[in-house]
Amino acid sequence: MKTIKLLSGFALMATLFTSCYTEVVVDEYVDVYDEPTISLNQLLNSHELWYVDINQTVGYGETPFLQKAFTISFRNGVLYANNNIVGLGDSGGGFGIDVGSYDAYDMILDVNHDLDGFDTFDVYQIDNNTLELYNPNNDTSYFLEGYQRSNFDYDFVFYDNIHYFLQEYEAWEKTYTSDFGALNEFDEENFLQFLAGGNDSTFQSSQDDNGTGTNNLYWDYTGIYGVGDVTGDMYLKTLTLDYDYFDNEYFELSVINDGKIELFHPASETVYEFAGRGYIQYFKTANVKGKTATTKEKSRKFRKDKVVNPRENTRIK
Repeated sequence: MKTIKLLSGFALMATLFTSCYTEVVVDEYVDVYDEPTISLNQLLNSHELWYVDINQTVGYGETPFLQKAFTISFRNGVLYANNNIVGLGDSGGGFGIDVGSYDAYDMILDVNHDLDGFDTFDVYQIDNNTLELYNPNNDTSYFLEGYQRSNFDYDFVFYDNIHYFLQEYEAWEKTYTSDFGALNEFDEENFLQFLAGGNDSTFQSSQDDNGTGTNNLYWDYTGIYGVGDVTGDMYLKTLTLDYDYFDNEYFELSVINDGKIELFHPASETVYEFAGRGYIQYFKTANVKGKTATTKEKSRKFRKDKVVNPRENTRIK
């Protein structure tokens, strides 16, 4: 993550990302932009970063590389993506990592992704900083919001997707427990693991000794966890761990840095710190174009029900 709480110079997050939470009625835009005033390459390069507004997606299909990316960038035929929350704003100078190549002509975008293969899109310019990528092979449209790196709110994206951040380490190891605070059963838990699957998903915990390697951990318990917002404070989250053998554990979750979190346990007033172990870079199979990567995959989840895409059967000829 590029910064933590250092973006006070930006406009309010709700202002910067208003379009991210505005319903897009696709059929209003069909055929409006028949004659673009600039080439598609110029349009794609008009913004350094294109935020993939996953919750505005229309259609029942999925395009894998867009489903996992927070941002994509088009640079001289090379496609870049920020697939991870860890390192967001720093990786690749803010662009992320090289994930493939692209060709743009007329209003057609062809992408050759290093893992996911070939996809073609009809491109519609919705407004000065919004593009629609319509994939005719699955009748699904993704909407991209354009920004420059200098005015993109990396912190907003980080904290709005904090559940993915928790999933980007193989385990979280407890490294600190405050001296104050009442004794409680969670004191015995030394490792946590958060598994991919959306905002409410599966966690595991282990009482193995500190220093145990992630590959040697025995997970004593598996349950469901949830991450929630705190009204009026985007930097503070809640974390609920659903344990069967004792009451659900509720914490206030704060991020110290890209690899360390703080959990405050209100019931006992104990403060814990956990450090990430085994960073997972979401990219592709190892040894593609000489890049080191992981075979593990992540897919961003919709926060609303999918709907039919009115653009079906409107393919640019």
